[in-house]
Amino acid sequence: MDSAIFHIPGDSAAPPAAARHDGIDRRGLALRVLPPAIGLALLMGVWALATQKGGSFPTPGQTWDVAAQLFADPFHRNGPNDQGMGWHVLNSLSRVALGFGLAALAGIPLGLLIGRSSFANRMAAPLIALLKPVSPLAWLPLGLLAFGSANSATVWAIVMGALWPLLVHTAAGVQRVPQDYLNVARVLRLSEWTVITRVLLPAVLPDVLTGIRLSVGTAWLVVVAAEMLTGGAGVGAWAWDAWRRLNVAHVIVAIVVIGTVGLLLEGMLKRLARHFTFED
Repeated sequence: MDSAIFHIPGDSAAPPAAARHDGIDRRGLALRVLPPAIGLALLMGVWALATQKGGSFPTPGQTWDVAAQLFADPFHRNGPNDQGMGWHVLNSLSRVALGFGLAALAGIPLGLLIGRSSFANRMAAPLIALLKPVSPLAWLPLGLLAFGSANSATVWAIVMGALWPLLVHTAAGVQRVPQDYLNVARVLRLSEWTVITRVLLPAVLPDVLTGIRLSVGTAWLVVVAAEMLTGGAGVGAWAWDAWRRLNVAHVIVAIVVIGTVGLLLEGMLKRLARHFTFED
């Protein structure tokens, strides 16, 4: 029988043989590369046109020259007030790691408890509804009062921002676990610890990974804003100090660095989620 009468889903979208060379899908590669490249080119073009008459805003070329100077030696250190951009990024990332770690230690177990217990759910619901909409920066003054340290207060603000995505997504994942799983565990008379580690955690892993991705993204947003307020070493503090010196080119470089680090964190966490949940 002629196999041409059978239609394979998605086969019509396959690139012709002429579009392939040595096993490389040229059309698919072009579709992935060209749209972002065109978008960046348009942005650069608008930027160049907007700054061609001069003024206080730097041109793309001037900003590129400044960035090249900054990244020629990103890890130089000439005292506490003269550090390379690399050190500022690492300082910010270390605060994010600590704040996220503390949020995970609290948020994931609390999410499991709230999702598992209807009493805990009803008790926590009004607290979550009240505190979740609060900006993490609103917690910064209390952190300064409680800890007496700008660095600790920044970590505290990160914790309060990163906590809620972890808690809410973990609890929602537990509540979506099929009741049949829990019935089987009850019939087998499994201990609560075994139910959590062998039944609930594997079932809610996709939700937990989603909460982790949102939590890390929130933590990165919070650390930049908190550092602008508290100062010290960090990419947010560096950007704000550049603005106080009216060095707009440095501010633009800082924005690009902040966005690039956030993009890399997002990409790493998506790959992690695909690895553990076998998503496409």
